[in-house]
Amino acid sequence: MERAGAAPGGAPPGRLPTKRRPPGPSASSPALGADPPRLFEDTSAGAFLAQPVSSFAAAYGSSLASQGKEIVGRNIDRFVPVTKLKYYFAVDTVYVGRKLGLLLFPFLHQDWQVQYQQDTPVAPRFDVNAPDLYIPVMAFITYVLVAGLALGTQNRFSPDLLGLQASSALAWLIVEVLAILLSLYLVTVNTDLSTIDLVAFSGYKYVGMIVGLLAGLLFGKTGYYLLLSWCCITIFVFMIRTLRLKILSEAAAEGVLVRGAKNQLRMYLTMAVAGLQPLIMYWLTFHLIY
Repeated sequence: MERAGAAPGGAPPGRLPTKRRPPGPSASSPALGADPPRLFEDTSAGAFLAQPVSSFAAAYGSSLASQGKEIVGRNIDRFVPVTKLKYYFAVDTVYVGRKLGLLLFPFLHQDWQVQYQQDTPVAPRFDVNAPDLYIPVMAFITYVLVAGLALGTQNRFSPDLLGLQASSALAWLIVEVLAILLSLYLVTVNTDLSTIDLVAFSGYKYVGMIVGLLAGLLFGKTGYYLLLSWCCITIFVFMIRTLRLKILSEAAAEGVLVRGAKNQLRMYLTMAVAGLQPLIMYWLTFHLIY
């Protein structure tokens, strides 16, 4: 039996019982879900070496990337002379206009000598006689587009036929350059003509082909034959006057007689290269005009 006057729950007499509050977070206690404070930091070897190892790996990777870039650049320059290609694309609008005028009207031009500065030819934008690759490349692309237009007006256009037209034109250009190089080797001509120079000179014919095709689209076969014939004559004159200074330069320097056998072979080679241009121009365009 409980004593009389005793408070329920065993509380001492004279004091009212109080309700206990459930324990809650306080300012000094950590929040729920938070990590307990660490008494000691991680002093293992991985913590000390993590930062130096990552820095070393980044530096080593950067070094490998720079070495690889240098090796690739050196090997590419060995097979594709990028520095030389920059020279052939150093053109401006004035040069392009003057060069196109020279290709279409070579009879009005007098001085065909290439200008030099300290034994190095000046950039094409400073000399209209210097070979360039900008006009041949753009003329080749334009020729393919005009050929597609000509096929489309005749309801004969197809991607396969357009690709065949472009690949055949490129194949003829490669065969022509290789044939010229072989001929120069057989005739034993020591000239400063490079392979890129030959590609540039051989690519100028596409300008006349474009003119002939556009004339054929506008005026029919009559306009095609008239304009293409004019362009064939102009490219022949241009090649003769340009290449004779390159192929016959050695003979002129040595004082070889014009009627010498070796010099005559060089003259025949120059005329053969120039005469090949109209034949290829007609072969690549005659089937596009009806």
